[in-house]
Amino acid sequence: MIEWQWRDFDGIPGRDLYELLRQRQDVFVLEQQCLYPDLDGYDQGAHHLLGWRNIGGKRELAAYLRCIAPGVKFPEMSLGRVLTTAAARGIGAGRLLVAEGVRQAELQHPGHRIRIGAQAHLEQFYAGFGFQTISAPYEEDGIAHIDMLR
Repeated sequence: MIEWQWRDFDGIPGRDLYELLRQRQDVFVLEQQCLYPDLDGYDQGAHHLLGWRNIGGKRELAAYLRCIAPGVKFPEMSLGRVLTTAAARGIGAGRLLVAEGVRQAELQHPGHRIRIGAQAHLEQFYAGFGFQTISAPYEEDGIAHIDMLR
């Protein structure tokens, strides 16, 4: 079972913030070998979805994404930094994360579309949540991406 928390930046306790930033580094910088500025100035104004699970009495981050308000980065709201931690892969956490992220984002910003910059190999995964491809593939940090809109 995953416990979801939807928080603005100032509402994230310090230990939780450290863990989500550590996991973003582990997944995007180390695993995917992408050298890019993860701390891009959007976190402070975003809402963050953290998915926690209890393993052997220890609370662990299983999944995470952030939601940027419409008009800040794109005309639409956007979801990004979508990740499932290595320890939580294979249990369906990614599907639960995107479903909960879309739900929370639509509650936070009703009536607005959602944009994502998806890794191209995940196109069908995101299409299952109603996202449609709106761009040709492009390279970002050495990985093929596409823009999608819901």
